[in-house]
Amino acid sequence: MIKILINVYACSPHTGSEPGMGWNWCINLAKYCEVHIITEGEFKAYIEEALKKLPQASNMYFYYNPVSEEVRKMCWNQGDWRFYRYYKKWQYKTYQLAKEIVEQKNIDILHQLNMIGFREPGYLWKIESIPLVWGPIGGLKKFPVNYLEGAGIKYQLFNRLKNFLNLYQLNNDIRVNKALKRADVLISSIPDSHNALKKYKRLDSVIISETGSYPTNSGFSANRFFSKKLNLLWVGKFDFRKQLLLALKSIARANNPDIILHVVGSGSKQQEISANKMVETLGIKNQVIFYGSIPHVMVLKKMKKMQVFFFTSVSEDTSTVVLEAISNQLPVLCFDACGFGAIVNEKIGVKIKLSSPEKSVSEFSSKLNYLFENRDLLKEMSINCIEGQLELSWDNKAKKVVDLYRDALGKNRA
Repeated sequence: MIKILINVYACSPHTGSEPGMGWNWCINLAKYCEVHIITEGEFKAYIEEALKKLPQASNMYFYYNPVSEEVRKMCWNQGDWRFYRYYKKWQYKTYQLAKEIVEQKNIDILHQLNMIGFREPGYLWKIESIPLVWGPIGGLKKFPVNYLEGAGIKYQLFNRLKNFLNLYQLNNDIRVNKALKRADVLISSIPDSHNALKKYKRLDSVIISETGSYPTNSGFSANRFFSKKLNLLWVGKFDFRKQLLLALKSIARANNPDIILHVVGSGSKQQEISANKMVETLGIKNQVIFYGSIPHVMVLKKMKKMQVFFFTSVSEDTSTVVLEAISNQLPVLCFDACGFGAIVNEKIGVKIKLSSPEKSVSEFSSKLNYLFENRDLLKEMSINCIEGQLELSWDNKAKKVVDLYRDALGKNRA
């Protein structure tokens, strides 16, 4: 059995987003490999409890490299750039721990897994003579500046600067380029990352989205698609890139009182005030239900009852919540962009191109009315999600990566 050393800062069996992604990669790779996992210690108790019930737990060995509560708070506060100074130190300490594990356990492959942003490649690349896999790599997409309309000056400047820095860092950051040059296999999370590595570094990569689904025939009732109301589910932080206000405007433009938007998530006090004020201004108070932040299990239950997952984000990699919608046989309406645009096809959803906020409102509202009138299509898309789940499943992704491990080992031995 191949022995893998995985660097995965964020790893948790009870959380979505990056920690959930890290956990799912590890437990699925452990079906086919012996995995030695270095992670931060915040979720140690959850991990050790989950291992008690996991069939492949005998193939999993965890090593904890904890940080302080203060640093953890910085990590959870997305946008707090102070975190990266401590994260870099964590990566170096992880490299030192990795060297000890490599010497003791006869490791075959090194895998720099997460966090997926390209800016922090860790230090596993400094360990020689063992094949290195890096990825899925994200963070190389550009924010579509047309959608900065309505954002504050500070946010606009931040994203324009970030677009510039992405390219600058890819071309000039010493550690990033050493890691890219050293890696035997590069995995891109989305087409944007693949294209950037190809265009600016002349490097090939394999596209495998960073998150996956669990195939489930949830036994949904087909009748849910033929109710009088068309119930849409929107999930996320009230972050500008998620474009909740665009979703609200689309509901208003559709001008159909039987289209109902269920909003799960929260934001800052000001963001929540703005969303509620927009509902009042648009005259759609009877068509929008705000739930606030609710437990993850409740979000999944809502997915089984809704008819459409309305995802209006304009800038992220492959959102976990989109895969969760597909896992729950919920058709998706979204932009043809980022990682989710690459996995949502006409069989399981409807997409529109990035253009401008005004044009997007018009196109989304048109699609909403179209779906309202075509319930048989929604039912068909829901059934097609079963096939989509298999292709996008964690197990299928793990098998692809294990094949990449074997290829890297073969090339190294040759």
